[in-house]
Amino acid sequence: MLETERLLLRPPMAEDLPAWSSFLSDPETTRFIGGPQDATAAWRNLCLFAGAWSIQGFSNFSILEKKTGQWIGRAGAWMPPNWPGREIGWALSRTFWGKGYASEAATRCLEWAFIDLDWAEAIHVIHRENVASIAVAKRLGAQLQLSLSSDTDVYPTTRDVWRKRLKRTR
Repeated sequence: MLETERLLLRPPMAEDLPAWSSFLSDPETTRFIGGPQDATAAWRNLCLFAGAWSIQGFSNFSILEKKTGQWIGRAGAWMPPNWPGREIGWALSRTFWGKGYASEAATRCLEWAFIDLDWAEAIHVIHRENVASIAVAKRLGAQLQLSLSSDTDVYPTTRDVWRKRLKRTR
């Protein structure tokens, strides 16, 4: 489990399914992550992220708001076969947009990847129209590196850039 000032991050659990399903059923929330999913597909998606913990030793965390204990989204490490690199990604329920939670969770996940997983670089795969996620990536020190397709770009953050950024904020 990871913590921030306002968030708890822990591996996904069966009890997350109702909120996870609601999150994945919202067309606006899922606009840049594959579109809405029905309850069965949401269950499969939850199992996919939970199973990656067993297979790879890392995956996305469920993000819980400390104050309420409410499930608000997911963030963390991701690297399925043929992925362009080790990713730190994030996705939050629309109700929690604009509160700085994505940046807070992604910052903590990046720290975890660089320190605990010993990654030298993490990428962020972001749809070109997802202005909010691009802003989060840039706050993490990432810069546009390459285009994967006509609508998706890769923003890497290196451990060295992250360390320099960390020193400046202290």
